[in-house]
Amino acid sequence: MTIPLDYEVLRVIWWLFLGVLLIGFAVTGGYDLGVAILLPFVARQDIERRVMINAIAPFWDGNQVWLLLGAGAVFAAWPPVYAAAFSGFYIAMFLVLATLILRPVGFEFRNKFTDPRWRAFWDYALFAAGLVPSVVFGVAFGNLLQGVPFRLDGDLRIFYEGSGFFELLNPFGLLCGLISAAMLVTHGAIYLTLKTDDVVQRRARGFAKAGALTIIGLFAAAGLWVWLGIDGYAITSAVAGDGPSNPLLKTVVRRPGEWLANYTVHPWTIAAPVLGLLGPALALFLVMASRSGLAFIASALGIFGIIGTVGVSMFPFLMPSNIAPAASLTVWDASSSQLTLFVMLVATLIFLPIVLIYTAIAFRALSGAVTAAWVQNNSTHLY
Repeated sequence: MTIPLDYEVLRVIWWLFLGVLLIGFAVTGGYDLGVAILLPFVARQDIERRVMINAIAPFWDGNQVWLLLGAGAVFAAWPPVYAAAFSGFYIAMFLVLATLILRPVGFEFRNKFTDPRWRAFWDYALFAAGLVPSVVFGVAFGNLLQGVPFRLDGDLRIFYEGSGFFELLNPFGLLCGLISAAMLVTHGAIYLTLKTDDVVQRRARGFAKAGALTIIGLFAAAGLWVWLGIDGYAITSAVAGDGPSNPLLKTVVRRPGEWLANYTVHPWTIAAPVLGLLGPALALFLVMASRSGLAFIASALGIFGIIGTVGVSMFPFLMPSNIAPAASLTVWDASSSQLTLFVMLVATLIFLPIVLIYTAIAFRALSGAVTAAWVQNNSTHLY
């Protein structure tokens, strides 16, 4: 079969697609995770909690499609990355899965009884279901930037040699977890200013302002930490973009400043960290001006910039190894076959627009604010 796209081009396309899917989940699923984290703080009465829950309940399950697509893309396009991630981050992934399961259960069960203790239990379950994934995803990215302790043998079998879950909770990993949580809390707070009114909207606006300032401070601190204290990775042998998927055919070194090298070689990539700082700042200004719709877009651009910063800083590395740098998995040597990537590309070009159209229709059909009066008048049909 003649494939019309070069292997190298397909690999870059799938690296871009992976970024799009991760950003898509952070932007769509991120606001409902953020709202769940804010549930105990913004809402002080049951009706206010119901307003918040019903602001995200129609959308959360559709938003998870992006997470499923991202996981599927890693599994099909980058099998060694999937294998290494679920070896090294197994407990973390299990925690994410367990807490995400709480989300549909919490939505469905919370309103079955009026007992305040029953509802309080599910409120905190939904809070945990928002907080744990938000932090763990950031911790995972922080550990990727530092390198993961795995190696490959001669048969390309992956051996993880880390000490377990608590090893991931290192200072830089936790900083990245805080950035992720702040990013999604801010996004969720801005969403509430768009979808609610009255007291819930006012309190959410306060959290949005504080969150935007927190993002700027933490993201700048993480950038300084990477610049001064974290060794990056560089391929020192010849790079064959269309070569075989064998990570052991290259040589890699670790040295200070390498995660910043792409910004020198490709100056346009500086747009990513600039957007990561400018997006929250613009969102803060727009929230203060009561322009919630534009603030939500600015927050989404900030998310794009923060996640994009990790991607362009690490390129072409997907999962570097800190105990066997030559075994690091990259865009050029950890992908599926050329035919597999092409078939997946065709399928993605067919189904991704369907997901986008579905998302747009859902937002349009369910536009408008969720108010306390509306929830009370439709109490038998809502969460």
